[in-house]
Amino acid sequence: MPAVATVQDVSKLYGRFAALRHVSATFEPARCYLLLGENGAGKSTLLRVLAGLLRPTLGTVRVLDRPVAEVHGRIGYMSHGTMLYDELTARENLEYTARLYTDQQEARACLTPDEALRLVGLDPGLARPVAQYSQGMRQRTSLARVLLSQPELLLLDEPFSNMDRASAERMVALLAELRRAGRTIVLTTHQRELAEPMADTVLMMHNGALQTPDTDVDVRRLEAQ
Repeated sequence: MPAVATVQDVSKLYGRFAALRHVSATFEPARCYLLLGENGAGKSTLLRVLAGLLRPTLGTVRVLDRPVAEVHGRIGYMSHGTMLYDELTARENLEYTARLYTDQQEARACLTPDEALRLVGLDPGLARPVAQYSQGMRQRTSLARVLLSQPELLLLDEPFSNMDRASAERMVALLAELRRAGRTIVLTTHQRELAEPMADTVLMMHNGALQTPDTDVDVRRLEAQ
């Protein structure tokens, strides 16, 4: 089965500063990749390059064997901020996002706002604006917005940010379910202990470079089978 995404010798330069340094990686279907590293290691930059939000200075990026610009609708990117309108309800936020899918083929493939909210365990009929939601509910609403287009590749930047433990564990269970359904997930987090149980591969970044993959996760998974 072909790779969902490939990054080949990618560097991202800002003047003399290298946010990414010769990064190469392959992301396989229906797998979860946990991207770890200190602040400023390049994790968020790599996600943004994969999402097509940043153009690499050097190197190539392909998603579903095509240039990123041709497959935006098949990539779901959840940034560190929730990107929600606080004065709107969850359904209204998703209805607004759904209207951005102007291509007829993309629009037909989308979930309805109600379907996306139910998928993440939220009540579509909840009339409160998202400003009154808990952080866990806000994060799930943000994930529902990302899932509207039913993307094959999910790129999640700190999805457990500011969540209490119970909410974070519910989010982990939801992501594990999405992975089992066939989606490829690449996520960053400072809470390794939360995400590692569902990860197939752990990737470490330091100073913009990708370190040797941590294969212990795969070994433990195989031993348990």
